[in-house]
Amino acid sequence: MPVVPYKPEDIQEPHELVDAIRARRGGTLLNLDRMLLYSPAFAEGWNSFLGAVRNKLELPAKLRELAICTVAILNGADYEFIQHSPEFLKAGGNEAQLIALQQIDHSAPDSLLFDATEQTIIQLSVEMTQTVKINDTTMAIVKDVLENEQHLVELIGVIATYNMVSRYLVALGIDPE
Repeated sequence: MPVVPYKPEDIQEPHELVDAIRARRGGTLLNLDRMLLYSPAFAEGWNSFLGAVRNKLELPAKLRELAICTVAILNGADYEFIQHSPEFLKAGGNEAQLIALQQIDHSAPDSLLFDATEQTIIQLSVEMTQTVKINDTTMAIVKDVLENEQHLVELIGVIATYNMVSRYLVALGIDPE
């Protein structure tokens, strides 16, 4: 249950901002957007920043969505997991992997379900989410499995960003649509 009521689904103002959010979302506003719109400045920054994180990075989409889903599970952000599970599937993940991710708090990733790169992305996501500091060994492996430094910087940014998103969702009690 949300901490404060959502802005109405048919909200129109501020017009340019609401239109920009709807354009990024394919014509609709999510509950998250309707909460963000309590602060137009915050909503504007969020829309711009998250739009870039979701659509302008060179990091492969499957790795991005794997990291996001891992963070969502670790932080108990059901909303985030529900929103990003289909994106993970579209990017090449599978249902068995999503089911296994839901157990990530209790066990290491299954090497039969996740390749070495995916296991490394999960480990990095776990460390950044649970302890913030990245183990030197993990960092060395991550640097080795990614194509370049840009992917490393983007991946770390994605994990940090979606830790922010999940904490916002959970703290405000934002419900899945």
